[in-house]
Amino acid sequence: MKKMILKILKFVVLGIYLVAAILPFYWVLITSLKGPKEIYTFPIRYFPSKVTFESYRQLFSFANFGVYFKNSLLVSLSAALGAMIVSILAGYALSRHRQRRFKSGVLLAFYFTQMIPPFVLMTPLFTMLSKFQMIDKLSTLFILYITMVTAFSSIMSKSFFDNIPISLEEAGYIDGCNTMQVLFKIVFPLSLPGMAAIFSFAFVNIWNELFLAVMFIMSDEKRTIPVALNSFISKAGISWDIMSAGLVIALLPTMAVFAFAQKYIVSGLTKGAVKG
Repeated sequence: MKKMILKILKFVVLGIYLVAAILPFYWVLITSLKGPKEIYTFPIRYFPSKVTFESYRQLFSFANFGVYFKNSLLVSLSAALGAMIVSILAGYALSRHRQRRFKSGVLLAFYFTQMIPPFVLMTPLFTMLSKFQMIDKLSTLFILYITMVTAFSSIMSKSFFDNIPISLEEAGYIDGCNTMQVLFKIVFPLSLPGMAAIFSFAFVNIWNELFLAVMFIMSDEKRTIPVALNSFISKAGISWDIMSAGLVIALLPTMAVFAFAQKYIVSGLTKGAVKG
């Protein structure tokens, strides 16, 4: 009886959490499908009386949203991929390094960088980058975003490599493999779930980043989606239908990344590596 009550209670709690998680997205979605007048009608309508895509048409007609989307996608994909490569190499080196003091010192430095508020670095960063004429360039965001997520990604990477038995690498050396063959034929295939998790973490954080993009991007044609959505808020008010359409479009890449990476994240790190 107690197990049945606990099971029912668990499903109720999970159901409440699911509704709380889905409701904001549902509300944004139906707002983007309503007309401007219907958004402010009372009593509130939880489904549009007439579905319209006018807000999406205006989003891409009157604003350079397609350009913003392309900029965000380019910077996010390239920076997330670069951060994944750097963190995979750093994590493997930390995992296999034999000196504990060295590993502890590097990990402590990585943790320390996570405690520094970003706005503390804005003035020296802006001064330094302006001297190198790197303001208002997407390549600058690429470099900044890699440095922003690499520290924590390296910590994640190390934890994944710690779960891969060194005996598998030793077996590869016994079979005649060199270091590069061991890495690309044994270690990296087993670390695919870790790579997927790191890439997803980096992509989502970079895609949603606003502060650095506002500080270092000046021209309209180089804006990213978070900056563009922020610019829709003005003293005259907010066009909720166009804003909601922009939010729906902005959610699509992150949903696609998680849908693609899910099968790698949930799979075991050493699945199929050890038999018996």
